[in-house]
Amino acid sequence: MDTEAQSTERDRSSRPSAPGDPSDAAGPEGRSRFALHHRISAVLPGGLISLTLLLGLVLLLLLNTFVVQPFQIPSGSMEQGLRIGDRVLVDKLAYRFGAEPRRGDVVVFDGTGYFGDADYIKRVVGVGGDRVVCCDEDGRIKVNGRAVDESTFLFPGDSPSSVPFDVVVPAGTLFLLGDHRGDSSDSRDHLGSPGGGMIPLGAVVGRADWIIWPRTHWTRLHRPAAYARVPGAAAGGAHG
Repeated sequence: MDTEAQSTERDRSSRPSAPGDPSDAAGPEGRSRFALHHRISAVLPGGLISLTLLLGLVLLLLLNTFVVQPFQIPSGSMEQGLRIGDRVLVDKLAYRFGAEPRRGDVVVFDGTGYFGDADYIKRVVGVGGDRVVCCDEDGRIKVNGRAVDESTFLFPGDSPSSVPFDVVVPAGTLFLLGDHRGDSSDSRDHLGSPGGGMIPLGAVVGRADWIIWPRTHWTRLHRPAAYARVPGAAAGGAHG
C-alpha cells in the first residue's frame, strides 16, 4: 500500500545523519560553509586560520599606510621628552582634510632634499607667515613679536639657540627645531640649504601623539601652552 511506501520514505528522511556528513547535517547553509572552507583550504594551506592571519596583515598594512604608524627615535635631538629608542605613534590623518600643523606640534617629516635622505622628528616653531627671531634680550625665541617660554620642554641646560637667526617662514612651509638644541640639526642649520631650512607641508608624514614604547615611557604628547599665546602673523607684525 501507499501507506507503507510513505512510512518508509518518512523513515529515510528522518534518519539521523552520520557524524561529519556535511550534506545532511546542517542543510544548505552548512553545505555552503563546508564548500567555502574546502575552497579556502585548497588555495591556502591552513584554511581559515591562514585566511584570518592574511586579513589581519592586510588590515595592519592599511592602518600603517593611511592611519597611524610607529616610528623609532634614532637620536637625542628631541630629549628630554623623546629619548633614543623610544617609539612614537604618528597620526597620519592629523593634517588631512584641511588641517595643518600648529606651533608646538611634534611632527615626523621626510627630509629628502631639505635636511637629508631620511625621516626626521622635530617641533614646529613657526608656520607660514610667522617671523621667528632668536634671540631677545632674555635669550628667548620670539614668534611674531611674542617671546616663547620653552622651559617646559627644552633640554635642561640648553639655550634656545646658540645660532642667531631672523626668518620669515614662507607660506606652505614650517620652521622646525629639536628640543635638545645642542644636539639637533634643524631649520637653523639649513638656512642656506635648498628650501632655506623650511619644510613644505607636503613632506609632513604626521603628528607624533603618543610614546608607546618602552612601557615605562608611555605618555601622550601635548602641545605646549606657551605657543597658544603667540599671535597670528598679521596681528604680530611678522614683517616688523
